[in-house]
Formats: sequence, structure tokens, C-alpha cells
Amino acid sequence: VQLQASGGGLVQAGGSLRLSCAASEGSISSHVMGWFRQVLGQEREFVAAVAWSGGITHYADSVKGRFTISRDNAKNTVYLQMNSLKPEDTAVYYCAARRARFNRVVTSLREYTYWGQGTLVTVSS
Repeated sequence: VQLQASGGGLVQAGGSLRLSCAASEGSISSHVMGWFRQVLGQEREFVAAVAWSGGITHYADSVKGRFTISRDNAKNTVYLQMNSLKPEDTAVYYCAARRARFNRVVTSLREYTYWGQGTLVTVSS
């Protein structure tokens, strides 16, 4: 599976962006999908994950209530809707995938197999 993240950009604080992660070279219908972010010089951190059915999601406390992860298996795409953005949300955002035997979420980056190239989100104050 190859992942291509897009949708990043520059936005003012309080604004919104929607990131997309399009998969190719295989279906993600049996994969748990996640979004992570990384600030230069810091470790990559978990943002959100969605189980392969789409009915189970999990969020980092820092984004809960502001971000929404969703997936469209027919389009082989995962989304991250980001609202009420803050300057501290500025980072490179990565999508990731892992084939899952069970319908569950995964929050540890070490458990993910496939990674996209990242898309930069910059939130100005």
C-alpha cells in the first residue's frame, strides 16, 4: 500500500483544514488508519486513528473535540477534518496504515507498516 497525504497549508488560528490520505497499490479496507504529526526536532506523535469499519475512532487529548478522522473505503481514502486550529497544531502531518486482523484502533506509531510522505500544516496566530 502506498499512501499520499494532501491538504496541508497555511491557515489562521481558529480556521479549518481537511487533510486527505489517498491509498494506492492496494485496498485499505482491512487496515487501521492513523494520523500522526511531527514538529521539527521533536518526536512524531499520535493524532487520531480509525478502525477499518470506520465505527471506532480514537484521538489524542490535544485534538479531541476539534479534529475528526473518517474514511471512505470505496474511495480508498482517509480524512482528517481539523477545526478550531491553534498555532500549536503546526506540524507535518503523516498518515499511516496497518493491516488489522480485528476491527480496532492503533495509537503506537511503531505498529504501523505503511506511511505517507507528510503534508505541512502551518497555523498562524
